[in-house]
Amino acid sequence: MDEQREELYVQLIRSAARRLTGHKRRSFLAEVTQTLCGDMPRQSERLFGWGRATVALGIHERDSGLRCQESFGQRGRKRTEDKHPELVQHIRELVEPHAQADPKLKNTFAYTRLTAKALRTALINHKGYRSEDLPSERTLQQLLNRLGYRLRRIQKTKPLKKVPETDAIFANVRKVHEAVANDPETLEISVDTKAKVSFGEYSRDGKTRSDGAGETPAAWDHDPPAKKRRAVRNPELSHSNSNDSVRDQL
Repeated sequence: MDEQREELYVQLIRSAARRLTGHKRRSFLAEVTQTLCGDMPRQSERLFGWGRATVALGIHERDSGLRCQESFGQRGRKRTEDKHPELVQHIRELVEPHAQADPKLKNTFAYTRLTAKALRTALINHKGYRSEDLPSERTLQQLLNRLGYRLRRIQKTKPLKKVPETDAIFANVRKVHEAVANDPETLEISVDTKAKVSFGEYSRDGKTRSDGAGETPAAWDHDPPAKKRRAVRNPELSHSNSNDSVRDQL
């Protein structure tokens, strides 16, 4: 029964130590070691599983009255941009020419077509890096995101389908149209601004509009006139017409 209770106390002390961090934890370890382990760090390590170096540091802080300052920021692996700031500068030089801001300026990301694989190749070919000295493609992709570049296609700025002046423009067009509708001296011209006209050596099947003397027919605009279709006789229609004529004679 005593052994079970002793094990229960040990578990409670370990649980309390896990809930503390930094100086408070070291102070608690030093207090427990002084009370239960005769102020011996090795015995507390064997009984509670604590690191004897941490316990010794807590005892030293208790006896000297000085507190050691923690440096949690120095722990763990550092980011690539912290270890290699020159790499970040080279990445910006390669990515900026291929980057474009958000068309609607809704965020601070710069969109780019340059993928992590292409960026890694460019660093090797243009900046003199060796393949073994560069991070992996996944690390470069995360680095691009942290630098503010999102890997997605560049979306061109979309024009507004309707501007605030659209209604006023069409109202003015209707007003002018009504004013000159019955004027015989006014010529109305309809222009389709979306119509495409072919120019160059491939237009009109490679033929020019001018003849051998360099004269251009007045009737031609951009392309030669359309060919006339031949009239096709419909036998059924002719048969019905002949029946109708016979019926009229009867």
